[in-house]
Amino acid sequence: MGNGLHRHGIHRPHHLQKKDGTGQVNFGCVDAGLDWSFDPRKGGAEFTFAGCDEDDEVSGRGWAKVKGDRMEGWLGFHLGDKSGFVAAKAAE
Repeated sequence: MGNGLHRHGIHRPHHLQKKDGTGQVNFGCVDAGLDWSFDPRKGGAEFTFAGCDEDDEVSGRGWAKVKGDRMEGWLGFHLGDKSGFVAAKAAE
């Protein structure tokens, strides 16, 4: 892999959201499953996640909204860091 990040457990960020309300999110060393639902009042999705960050179990919640060709949102780890994010769809 070009910059060797994969060897150190760091993956290219990606997000997969299935129609059944489940999904997967990966960024940095975090690998987590999603449980999400669309909120028409907010025009976006609210989600919880649970998985691991290296060898530590992590969980949290957040929300995301599609704006044009980007997804913007916020996520927070339970009793931990919180952050906004902006994501773009990967070229196919």
